[in-house]
Parts: sequence; C-alpha cells; structure tokens
Amino acid sequence: MFYDRIRDILESARTSVVRTVNTAQVLSNWLIGRAIVEEEQQGQHRADYGENLLKNLAQKLKQDFGKGYSYSNLKFIRQFYLAFPQLLTEAEIGYAVSSQSELMGSTSNPNTNWKPGRLHPNLSWTHYRTLMRVENSGARAFYEIETLKTNWSSREMERQINSLLFERLAKSTDKQGLMQLATQGQIIQTSADVFKDPFVIEFLGLPESPRLVESDLETALIENLQTFLLELGKGFAFVKRQERITLDGDHFYIDLVFYHTILKCYILIDLKVGKLTHGDLGQIQLYVNYYDRERCTEGDNPTLGLILCSDKNDAVVKYTLGAEQQDKIFASRYQLHLPTEAELRRELEQLQLNLDSRASSD
Repeated sequence: MFYDRIRDILESARTSVVRTVNTAQVLSNWLIGRAIVEEEQQGQHRADYGENLLKNLAQKLKQDFGKGYSYSNLKFIRQFYLAFPQLLTEAEIGYAVSSQSELMGSTSNPNTNWKPGRLHPNLSWTHYRTLMRVENSGARAFYEIETLKTNWSSREMERQINSLLFERLAKSTDKQGLMQLATQGQIIQTSADVFKDPFVIEFLGLPESPRLVESDLETALIENLQTFLLELGKGFAFVKRQERITLDGDHFYIDLVFYHTILKCYILIDLKVGKLTHGDLGQIQLYVNYYDRERCTEGDNPTLGLILCSDKNDAVVKYTLGAEQQDKIFASRYQLHLPTEAELRRELEQLQLNLDSRASSD
C-alpha cells in the first residue's frame, strides 16, 4: 500500500546507522517526494486528488512521526523531488529504500563524477531548502558547486543567493563564461575574474547617508572582516590596514592591503565615499606602482588595485587608465543594501548600452 511505502522509507531512515542526520533527512525527504509524485501521477494530475492525498498523508504521518510532516512540509518535500529529480540514479533508488545507511556510506567520499543536481553528503537539508528558492537551473548549479568548493555553511550560501552573486558575476561575461559558471563555478585565472561589480556590503548595517566618511566605512569593514572576505571571494588574505608609504617626506596611506593566494599578487583597496574622480584613479596608480617596485618579491605577480566607491563614471575610468592599465586597476561600486532583481536588470541594460557605445566608438 502507498502509506506502507512511506512508513518503510521513514523507518529505514530512523533505524539506519548514518554518518550524518542531515544526509538521512535529505534521502528520506527525496524518496518521500518521489513517492508522492508517483502516486499523484496515478491520479492523473488531478489537483483535488493531489491536495487530498497530501492532507490524508500528513494526518497519518503526524500521528506516527510528529508534526514535521505537516501538509505544508509535504508540499515542500514534493517540490524538493521536482527540483532535484536526478538526485539518485535508478540503481541508487532501490539501494536507498532497502539500506539507506550503506548508500550514504558509499557517498561519503564522492568521486569526480559528481555533478550538480546529484546527491552530495556535504550538502545538508538546509542547503537544499535554500537552493530550491533559486529558479534558474544554471544559477542553482553554480551555488551547489561553490558551496562545496568553498565550504559555505547554509547561512553563508543563503547570503550569496540573496546578494545575487551568480547574476553579479554573470552580468559582464559572455555565453561561454556563463556556461562555465553553471558547470564549474567561479574559475579565477586572470585579474578580471577576481572583482565583481557591485560589491554588496549590507552586513555592515550602515545607512546610505552623505555624512558617511571613508574612515567609518573602513572601520566597519575591519570589524566585519570575516563576512567581508566572503564577499570579496576566494583567495583573499588580509594583510593590513592604513599602510603608510613615504615618498620624499610626503606620507600616503593605503586603506586596505590583501594578498591573493590564487593569483599570487598583492591587492590594494582604496575606499571612496561619493563619485569616483580621475584623481582617485591616479592615487591608486601611485600605490600599485610603489608596491610593484618596493614590496613585491620573487614569485609575486604584478600588484592589482581596486577602488570601492559609491558611484562611478565608466568613461572616466576608461580614459584615465588607458588600455595598458585596465587589467591592473579596477573600480567597483559598493552597495549598502541587497540589490533587487529589478535593480540588477536595470544595471544589465545599462551595461549593455555602455558596451554597445564603446564598440561603436572603437
């Protein structure tokens, strides 16, 4: 009987010796979702049949297994199966029903054949619940890959999704780059792969105010350094703040100094409240040139500079830096709040207009 199949799945999950409770929960919920969908298909997709099926099932399961299997939770579990229909292969499905503990043991060290959408023991039920909110399959695959590569907690992954990390990385790439994000995650090979635009620093809790000054922004970033490193992305290691350099008696201060462990180079960050000027670009050029001559040692690649500003004019950046500097010095906006999809869409449209304008002028 249908209900007996559901009971068998839950009893197996309860009694199996499992490596993690989360993996057992992922497996059992997926199998339940699959069983529900199969039963609904026998009901020929009738909406009233599916609704009554879930309500009756919830009533029985709550009596035997507690309130975790309410009607709303069962709807979510069904959606989990529909979102990840390839989580297990046909062979693994039969294995999982009969012995979940042995199946989970075999996935404790997943081989290189793992692909997004397949079961992975390092993705918890909370991870999967969060991933289900991502409708774009390419974006969802990206977050799966990056979570495993960078060991994001479910909370960290949720923040990256809320800050539209995939869209921010994808908005300035071509179709091949977009495919790479969805199949391999973020691959850092050149300086252009490191910096996104905008950077979202809503975690500082700072209001958007004309009274905001660079020192307050810098202090807030240092006080939230762990989260800031997460937003900067993989490879960033903090070195120091407010490094003083002296040139013929004149003192200059570099706001933030990082070292990038993948690109093997220093990254200097200058913070600007307000719109970027050509003078700001000249200043970061000074810092980058100084570091290349005085700080870099054997094995270090050329220094990179990044200006974080609240607003910028891309044409000013282009004509101030010139072609020879545009792969060494970058300007990105920062946002003190999470962007909405509508805001990002407007940015994409503006970016395309800028690209078209540059192509016609070249």
